[in-house]
Amino acid sequence: MSTQINPAIERILDNIDKVMTGKRDVAELSLVALLSGGHVLLEDVPGVGKTMMVRALAKSISAELRRIQFTPDLLPSDVTGVSIYNPKEMEFEFRPGPIMGNIILADEINRTSPKTQSALLEGMEENSVTVDGVTHKLEKPFFVMATQNPIEYEGTYPLPEAQLDRFLLKMKMGYPTVHEEIEVLNRAQKVPPIEDLEPVVDLLELQKLQKEMMDVYVDPSIRRYIVNLTTETRSHPKVYLGVSPRGSIALMKTAQALAFSRGRDYVLPDDIQYLAPFVFSHRIILKSESRYEGLSTEDIVTEVLASVPVPIQRLVK
Repeated sequence: MSTQINPAIERILDNIDKVMTGKRDVAELSLVALLSGGHVLLEDVPGVGKTMMVRALAKSISAELRRIQFTPDLLPSDVTGVSIYNPKEMEFEFRPGPIMGNIILADEINRTSPKTQSALLEGMEENSVTVDGVTHKLEKPFFVMATQNPIEYEGTYPLPEAQLDRFLLKMKMGYPTVHEEIEVLNRAQKVPPIEDLEPVVDLLELQKLQKEMMDVYVDPSIRRYIVNLTTETRSHPKVYLGVSPRGSIALMKTAQALAFSRGRDYVLPDDIQYLAPFVFSHRIILKSESRYEGLSTEDIVTEVLASVPVPIQRLVK
């Protein structure tokens, strides 16, 4: 099979490139999560383009974008919707909240209360929300990209580790290079490119891509490699809690999506190694002494990848 990038994926990435400068890797990972049916947590300082990335992705696939600005006084019903009594019909009517969309930008998710956070996370996990005992299915595709500022913690409610596990990938945008930032200034001088961005893929085509992605072959040796990596995180001496089986599934699905995006119908060990830091880092809890030593979960993932043997041939059944 040709190893050229999938044509539909390339159209989307090229379209996002018209808006975002030097962030093709972040755009590709966002698409990987979208194809896998998962969600993304973007942790970075303000002003690096997190919101613009989500807007460009939504416009590129002709999806309905809903933005939720999380604040301390936001209520769960402000996210899910509310039932309002209609005196003319003499019954309650459901008024859907902003979670009823295709792509949801959950801005500064750590600024709202845990009760409101859980309303969003329920939808992410169950693909539905329950209001007044009635379950409402969410749109398909349904993709959440949440943002949080890792620097400013005053007045915030950090997501518990069990809730962080709901996000398929966690990543950072990072500051642009000097050349990239000059290009950002050049584009900002005129009409923002996002205003003229046109869709290059519709939702039906996207759903077709999501189904085709599931057929990407994962060799038994690759599956064993994934399990060996997750097992190693659980027995690592500096780790209090390692990656759960949900993390193993996440790594396999994202590897399938990455291989599919890059025009392959099979997963390589390189796919696993590339994605492991984004899939594992927020699923590991360090021991307190490890944190005092200045270690990060990314450091642990690097150690695990270096210690687990890489499969060099297919397993014989």
